[in-house]
Amino acid sequence: MGMTTNHYYPGLEGVVAAETRLSHVDGQKGILIIAGFPVEELADKATFEEATYLLWHDALPTAGQLQEFQQALAARRALPPATLALLREAAVAQVPVMDALRMAAGTLNLNVPATGGDPAHDQALALLARFPTIAAAYWRLRQGHAPIPPHEKLGTAANFLYMLSGEEPAAAAVRGLETYLNTVIDHSLNASTFTARVIISTRSDLVSAIVGAIGALKGPLHGGAPGPALDMVFEIGSAGRAEAYLRAKLERGERLMGFGHRVYKVRDPRATLLAAAAEKVYTAGGDMTLYNLVRAVEEKAVALLEEYKPGRNLKTNVEFYTALLLYGLGLDTELFSPTFAVGRVAGWIAHCFEQQAANRLIRPSSAYRGVWDRRWVPLGQR
Repeated sequence: MGMTTNHYYPGLEGVVAAETRLSHVDGQKGILIIAGFPVEELADKATFEEATYLLWHDALPTAGQLQEFQQALAARRALPPATLALLREAAVAQVPVMDALRMAAGTLNLNVPATGGDPAHDQALALLARFPTIAAAYWRLRQGHAPIPPHEKLGTAANFLYMLSGEEPAAAAVRGLETYLNTVIDHSLNASTFTARVIISTRSDLVSAIVGAIGALKGPLHGGAPGPALDMVFEIGSAGRAEAYLRAKLERGERLMGFGHRVYKVRDPRATLLAAAAEKVYTAGGDMTLYNLVRAVEEKAVALLEEYKPGRNLKTNVEFYTALLLYGLGLDTELFSPTFAVGRVAGWIAHCFEQQAANRLIRPSSAYRGVWDRRWVPLGQR
């Protein structure tokens, strides 16, 4: 790249740190490619298992391969006793859901069924299968309810909704969640994915890499805040109040949650997909009130952001419609970030596999900016 040793790139912005076939983002044009597919071509057609198989194997599965993959996941969804015990302790302490997910993920190299093949692949299957079970079990424990065991006949998305409520979800709800999980399954070298690749590049284990990725994801600058984006809409309450509310927020210098992105300078293509998925979920539910309010708030917010911050291109991001869609599926706002992790863990694992295949330890340099000539002063003379 022609970088000098001491040149500093804050946040590593513009530094290419990996070559990948998994995903590509063009923020200027609003393009997201997932393993060769424009996200619009994949997200609302594939099951989550198909999208995951595509990332892991660089090809869509045949019917036989898909069935085998689904069966492998179904056999691994139940949590180890130690994981459940930890979640019960965490629930007593009312630990936030993302913290509980991080803690529980560290136990997932226990009770891993061996296939006789690569142990890392066995770990990958267990991580992918158990993430939804952890989130759902912990949520129910937090509410004072017993966890619901996974349903052996349901796929990942349907199982997650089933384990939260105990009821088999409607087809529209399953499709809505499948679309969401596929939409967030991978997104180039974001902070959590980079964290996973750094850890696995040391030849550490897969579980450690995924725990580190969760730690990065739970930071508010990365995992985002879809909950607050929806809270803002609830506070506004009606389309007629949107402009006054949003203007007051901007006048105070506050951020509008759900708008603006580090990469995208046009409307996030994932927001478009999730808006369409949300419309179908709310239509099936028979009440479009909240959906219509969200669309009205979005329109007003984008116009005011251009007025207050001209040229900044602060457009709708994935958080805004994540909130609307997941709320429409009956998920509490505290479950929004864990549900993101249920989808993104497939991408984290794919990046770990890719890093391992052509590994070089990720070890950037730092530019020293301290002094050079200090001399020791004995303790009595300080």
